[in-house]
Amino acid sequence: MAACPEIGESSLAHQTDKSNIQKDRSVCIGPAVSTAALIQVEPEKEDDPWDLPELHDTGVSWADLDTQGKVLRVFRSVGKFILLLGLLYMFVCSLDILSSAFQLVGGKTAGDIFQDNEVLSNPLAGLVIGVLVTLLVQSSSTSSSIVVSMVSSGLLQVSMAVPIIMGTNIGTSVTNTLVAMTQAGERDTFRRAFAGATVHDFFNWLSVLVLLPLEATTGYLYHLTELIVRSFHLESGENAPALLNVITDPLTHAIIELDESVITGIATGDPEAKNKSLIKIWCRTSTNTSLQNVTLANCTRGMCWEWRNVSETLNIRKCGHIFVNTELPDLAVGLILLAMSLLVLCTCLVLIVKLLNSVLKGQVAKVIKTIINTDFPFPFAWLTGYLAIIVGAVMTFIVQSSSVFTSAITPLVGIGVISIERAYPLSVGSNIGTTSTAVLAALASPGDTLTNSLQIALVHLFFNVSGIVLWYIVPFMRAPIWLAKSLGDVTARHRWFALIYILVCFFLLPLLIFGLSLAGWAVLLAVLLPPAILLLFVVSVNVLQGRWPHALPSCLRTWDFLPIWARSLEPWDRVVTVVTACCCCCKCCEVAQGDEEAGPVNKGCEMESHNNLAMANDSEEKEKVPPPPVVLKMTVL
Repeated sequence: MAACPEIGESSLAHQTDKSNIQKDRSVCIGPAVSTAALIQVEPEKEDDPWDLPELHDTGVSWADLDTQGKVLRVFRSVGKFILLLGLLYMFVCSLDILSSAFQLVGGKTAGDIFQDNEVLSNPLAGLVIGVLVTLLVQSSSTSSSIVVSMVSSGLLQVSMAVPIIMGTNIGTSVTNTLVAMTQAGERDTFRRAFAGATVHDFFNWLSVLVLLPLEATTGYLYHLTELIVRSFHLESGENAPALLNVITDPLTHAIIELDESVITGIATGDPEAKNKSLIKIWCRTSTNTSLQNVTLANCTRGMCWEWRNVSETLNIRKCGHIFVNTELPDLAVGLILLAMSLLVLCTCLVLIVKLLNSVLKGQVAKVIKTIINTDFPFPFAWLTGYLAIIVGAVMTFIVQSSSVFTSAITPLVGIGVISIERAYPLSVGSNIGTTSTAVLAALASPGDTLTNSLQIALVHLFFNVSGIVLWYIVPFMRAPIWLAKSLGDVTARHRWFALIYILVCFFLLPLLIFGLSLAGWAVLLAVLLPPAILLLFVVSVNVLQGRWPHALPSCLRTWDFLPIWARSLEPWDRVVTVVTACCCCCKCCEVAQGDEEAGPVNKGCEMESHNNLAMANDSEEKEKVPPPPVVLKMTVL
């Protein structure tokens, strides 16, 4: 077959071979152009871990059931619903007992912390004191009531109490973060649950980072609430309603009942309160006031006596809880209740998640997910989030605890019923709902202390409203959502990092700031200012690397110039894995020493210290490699 002439050949050669080219024209046909390149095969889309999973119905459809099967399904569904209500009841009661346990363990310490006014004059110290005290008593309502009592008694000024109220907002968000840790068994479930819990944390932390410096420089919350309080003629009102407590008190009061006036008495400087027990002994008392003749002390001449009104408390009826006659100290009772409540709490959460997984399937799941996660039709889609805020506020007002509400929705976020975007306004609304109880409680104060008590309650309310204005109204300012998702991705890959996050943010960092605040402003700024500037620089560079990398110098467009331990968690992950494997190996070897047939076990223990089987000797490569032990599989997770 003759070859086709090149385009670049001379005209003489073209004329010479003209006849040959005409003969071979049928053979010299240009190559056919394939149309395969015109059809672009779209690459397979990777599954987004944040997409809500489909909850499939694996059972028989309703139409395929006979009459007996339909009756059994109805009874089974009703039984599951009753069991779910029972588990939720035990879950709420366990949170109440957990709060009482923390008060028994650290309640008096919390009162002593509040009593140091010199430290409270530092706004940053006041913030971390609010965090630590709320962590100790596990109740923002209790810590807020202590602050209100101190303000009412004149021991604490309103301006000094504002940072403490901000700190109580942060401390109460640790409960649902701990609840998310119970779902660490499945990676995607833990990713969603931890992000759904920490979105509340990030909202509180970001609000404090902006509003605390603003309050320290301008005092806008103090002046705003003072203007509102003075604008109305306020009178003392009714006590805050006990809605959910009517249901839970019969069980919780049968286990333990505390005298919270002891903590308030310690904070207000009552010397007798320090020697009292927090465990309530007498539930019904009567106070009689009579005119008695009292002898005056240090009287040398004249009348050494006078008539005074003397109050005497008569004990009428003892409480009915199981620790009413105990001789154990408060610390021992608190530790017993702490272990018991944590056991019940974790058990209830595991059973609730499994029960929800069995109930929320098929059409039921689709209906619930549609109702919760679907937006209103255009142009009212923007109203959906604000409706979720109202729902969160109302539900928190009903249960009278933001911790209970946010801890209840955390498992729903984990199993995929509620999205992160919907959990965010619900959590924000719970912050609003928890302030309503404080407002009602402040209205029940006496007339002479009503103004200050209500002003502190309004500070809490407007602090959360200001946070919503900052981090929710403008859609691109909803930073807590993408921060929580980023942390969820990290903790899904390295689950030990979740524990580091809780320890650092809620315990180590507040304790460090509190300790430095005792040394004065100079030491506090000298220690904390350089890390704060470094953190701000790293965050700014990360944002520029993701969006405008050309605005950075070439050396800062990536972090590759840093050692791998400074820019990745993988080396630390290997360290944690090796340490955990060594601990398990030591336990395995201890068991093997007491066994008569210790040879195979010791061999297995030696192999547990290696993550790579290629580390074995060349002579051992020829032998059959045994499967990795179960302990190694567990530690790799």
